[in-house]
Amino acid sequence: MAPRVTSASGETARHARLKRLAFLWAQTQGYCACAMEVRLPKCRYRADVAAYRPQRRKIGSTAIFECKQALCDLRRDNCHTDRARRRLEAICERRQILETRLRVHYPSLRNGDSLFPEFDPENFTAIGHRGYARLLRELRVLQNRLYDCTKFDKLIRYRCANLFFLVLPEELFRDSEIPAGWGALVESKGTLALMRKPVWHETPEENRIHVLHRIAVAGTRALNRELHNRGIPAPALDGHK
Repeated sequence: MAPRVTSASGETARHARLKRLAFLWAQTQGYCACAMEVRLPKCRYRADVAAYRPQRRKIGSTAIFECKQALCDLRRDNCHTDRARRRLEAICERRQILETRLRVHYPSLRNGDSLFPEFDPENFTAIGHRGYARLLRELRVLQNRLYDCTKFDKLIRYRCANLFFLVLPEELFRDSEIPAGWGALVESKGTLALMRKPVWHETPEENRIHVLHRIAVAGTRALNRELHNRGIPAPALDGHK
């Protein structure tokens, strides 16, 4: 049964609960500045929860929490770029080898659409070669994952925060599914338990200040929405994106 949608943005009750738990857990760990739906600097992504923990006499540390309520949702964002690129290169090399062999065995594969027949592209799919069709399917899937489903990997590569946490329901937790470098917070009986510690990532002070700024903006927007729902007018925040 599909998760029940509870907001105009399409968020489910389960996903909203995971965000609230991450929000509360972060505060218990000393992250006194927290906000939900924080737009991250230097990339197009939003964090479900972002948090900042101050330190004496220097810029504090930052953490990002991503909440996943279904395995397909988790896997959609978990494509390791380096491994995927190596696999993509291997598949492309295999395709070139196979196409070279198919040209020898099927010399009449050209489409005949061009004014210059010597440059007509070969229609390899027309012969119904199972191995070639399977190779093309794997190539398309990998390219889609590589260019559209690398959120976890990119957040680390762009040094968006010092620590990254994946927040999951208990039945979804599998250690093999947790992206490299990320910690795992697992929901059990209404609380979160740290099942895998994250790796510390050094980030420039500028990045941490930017995250703190975005947390402040997101928190102010959230308060304005709450005031609006109560019928209290609040100023717009246009220009503070």
